[in-house]
Amino acid sequence: MFKPSDDAVRSSAARTHSDKPRSKSGMTLSLKGRALRYLSAREHSRSELERKLAPHEESPGQLAQVLDDLQAKDFISEQRVADSVVHRKAARFGAARLRYELQSKGLGAQVVTDAVDALKASEFERASLIWRKKFAVPGIDGAARAKQARFLAGRGFSGDVIRRVIARLEED
Repeated sequence: MFKPSDDAVRSSAARTHSDKPRSKSGMTLSLKGRALRYLSAREHSRSELERKLAPHEESPGQLAQVLDDLQAKDFISEQRVADSVVHRKAARFGAARLRYELQSKGLGAQVVTDAVDALKASEFERASLIWRKKFAVPGIDGAARAKQARFLAGRGFSGDVIRRVIARLEED
């Protein structure tokens, strides 16, 4: 039976566990290739890409040039990032939590404000749906209502919306 030498096993392990992503052909990816790989998975903001790609920058200014090129070709768009986050998370979270998520992605203040303002109209309905999924019956005592309010607050809903949801559900 064939048994590979220790040197062959070590070199094989070194090749398969490299810290550099490789393309299908086995070549290491360029900075632009890495950026496109990230963008093919989901929308990323410019600041997210800067953070992820900075360790792979080989010369000063190279990363900024690649990101400028991608932004000029409309591969990077703050509005698409905001729309994507809102689409994925609006059914589970309130406006405050979504504002935090968008700001943490490094989006501009106007884009964040526009996205959050568009959600304000449906805030009560979304909070009611989330509450029904989690609890189904109103709290019997103050402790149960407080627990339900904390749950909705943790999801990013405002105090006013939480009071309206709990008051309406107690009436029903």
